Amino acid sequence: MSPQLKLIALDADDLAVISTHVQDARVQAADIIWRQSEKRLVVGMSRLDWEQSLDGEAEPRRLVAALRFDRVLACKSRNIDLGAPDEVLDLVGIEFHSQDGRDEEPGGSALLLFAHGGAIRLDVECLECELTDLGADALGAGLGLEEEG
Repeated sequence: MSPQLKLIALDADDLAVISTHVQDARVQAADIIWRQSEKRLVVGMSRLDWEQSLDGEAEPRRLVAALRFDRVLACKSRNIDLGAPDEVLDLVGIEFHSQDGRDEEPGGSALLLFAHGGAIRLDVECLECELTDLGADALGAGLGLEEEG
């Protein structure tokens, strides 16, 4: 069994590593939690354990994981029905675009890209992202993440 990941991204190169690990993750719309007052977006997901696949395991397993972005100024979505909590989305990857194309500026936009044209754009003061594995996804069912009151 491969160890659980905990990765932090503070720049576009770091985010590209996290993007690789969340490629083909399944996300339920109900597990996308935007906490505007905290400037935070949390996305619960069931991600493929790519390390296990590289170790030669025939059947890749899924892990429950949380993806968190901090210092988020705005969160907008396209082609995602947040009113349909059981909708399952397939995460294709994550990109970062610096503000005005200037790499020396810490701010910019993180784009979470989903299959079938879905997307979430996060305008951030600076890039702060963390991916944390929470355990094996034994059932492959909903993640059961709930928004705190």
